[in-house]
Parts: sequence; C-alpha cells; structure tokens
Amino acid sequence: MSEHHATPTPGPVGPPNAMQVPRFAGPDTFARLPRLDDVGHAAVALVGVPFDAGVSYRSGARFGPQAIRAGSKLLRPYHPFLDVSPWKVHQVADAGDIAANPFSIADAITAIEAGATALLERADRLIALGGDHTIALPFLRALHARRGPIALVHFDAHLDTWDTYFGEPYTHGTPFRRAFEEGILARERSLHVGIRGPLYSTADLGEDEEMGFRVISTVDVARRGVDDTIDRIRARVGDAPVYLSVDIDVLDPAHAPGTGTPEPGGLTTRELQMILRGLDGLDLAGGDVVEVSPAYDHAELTALAAANVAYEYLGLFARAAAR
Repeated sequence: MSEHHATPTPGPVGPPNAMQVPRFAGPDTFARLPRLDDVGHAAVALVGVPFDAGVSYRSGARFGPQAIRAGSKLLRPYHPFLDVSPWKVHQVADAGDIAANPFSIADAITAIEAGATALLERADRLIALGGDHTIALPFLRALHARRGPIALVHFDAHLDTWDTYFGEPYTHGTPFRRAFEEGILARERSLHVGIRGPLYSTADLGEDEEMGFRVISTVDVARRGVDDTIDRIRARVGDAPVYLSVDIDVLDPAHAPGTGTPEPGGLTTRELQMILRGLDGLDLAGGDVVEVSPAYDHAELTALAAANVAYEYLGLFARAAAR
C-alpha cells in the first residue's frame, strides 16, 4: 500500500531577504513586497493613488506614493510592539497605482472608486497611498458597498468637512462632508484626531458636530495623554467597521514637513504610532495615508513617517488575521 503525501500549502510570498539583498536594492514596491499581479490574491494590498488636483495650497502629493514606497525600504519583517510579522501571517502585496485624470476631479474620483472596487475582488483589505485627501471619498464608497456604514477615524490637522472650495464640491477639504451626505458613515461613530490651527469661522466646528463627528485636538492629546485618546476612539467607534485615514499633516511640521498645508502644533510621530497600535482589536476595514508632498520634504522625514503609518496598519491587520 503506497503512502499518501499531502502537498504542503505554500506560505505567503514576502520581500527579498535583507541579509542577501540589501534593502536599498530589489523591487521598488512597498517594503519590496511582491506585486499583486504576481500572487493573484492578497489579504492586504497597498495601492498608490498619484492624484493631487484637489489641493487648495501646495501641490505635489501626486508624487507621494513613490516617496512612501522609497521610505518603506527601511521596514523590517517583525513588529515588536504588536508582536506580529505583518507579511508572514498572510499575503501582502503591492497593487501598483490607480491612474486618475489630473485635469478632472470628477473623472478621477470615478476612476479611483472603480479601481478600488476592482481591487477588493483581489484583496480583502486595501491601504491607499496618496495622493491628496480627495481620494478618501472613492475608497470609502467602495468599502461601504461591501461593509455598509463605516466608522471613520480621521487623523488630520484639518476637519475636511467643508462644503466647497471656489464652488467645487470635491476637493481635499470636502471628502468627509460628501461621505456624510451620501450615507457612507456610521452616525455618531466617527471622529477627528489631531485637529488644530485657525478655522474659517465658528460655524466650521458647529457644522462638523451636526454631521455627527467628534474632535480630539492636539491640545487634548497633550493634556490628557495617548491612552485617554485611545480610550475615546475605541468608545466612539464601538463594533462598527473602521476606516483609518491619516493625513500626514496631523504630525507637526518638525516631524513631517513634506506636506501641502502644514500646521504648527501637531502630534509627534511617536504619539501617532502609539495611538494606532492602541486600536488593535477593532474591526479595521481599510485605511489610507495621504498628503505626502516630497518636494517639501527634508531628509525623507515625511516619507518615512508615512511608510511607518502604513506599516502600523499592516501590523493591525496581521494581528486580526492571527486571532
């Protein structure tokens, strides 16, 4: 009687061994991970969205995805604070970029939503590398079609719930008002973290509150601490599916100078990392990191910070998969 030998199931395909191929060499993907086309399906796919036609001040975020990928070369496979190896637990891949019309915001949003929807057939979760914050709206639309109302945890210096700029309804300052109006967001479950700086009027905060948002300012974080911030976020979102959106200008310009609308008085990179790690266990459905404008960066500080934000997402997703 012949003995039957089961064919072993191959594990996830990861980046090259950094002890054999130096981290400054190899693929130009995020963390040198395989391309989605090469693995077919992934638990998590990172996708660039080189679009910045929605900015209201300094442009350049269209070059953000390639800068974030460059900054990700320093990442290593084991996350000690979350005790997980993000791309060994399950398949993670780089899906390349979604091409978007740089001359028509409406056309670009349509293309980004279609691209995100198609990618969700090949990946369970997406991490978007922006690009300006306009791109959050089409990603939220695609995710809402799958998961229903979404709790938004929005890290930013700015509310991004304004109605219009110069008569345009779709810009990097309006995505979350549009998401609210379209019924995408879970009511009374969403909040902003890191808000600071001057506003256009007292109505800005009032209208934001009427849309069901709550605000944790940088002053709140400084006075009450990171742990209190984590507790407030967790209590707010509850068991709803969560979308994490990080505008890199949530960080102080000392930590992230390469962005389009910098505001003094922001979070430190360490504070942001600690807050994100404190969200372990929530129903995390997807995320983005946006507004990296490398022309204004110095010594890759902003690109490195953004790459590490994406790495925190990967750690959280891997923790969820390992449970």
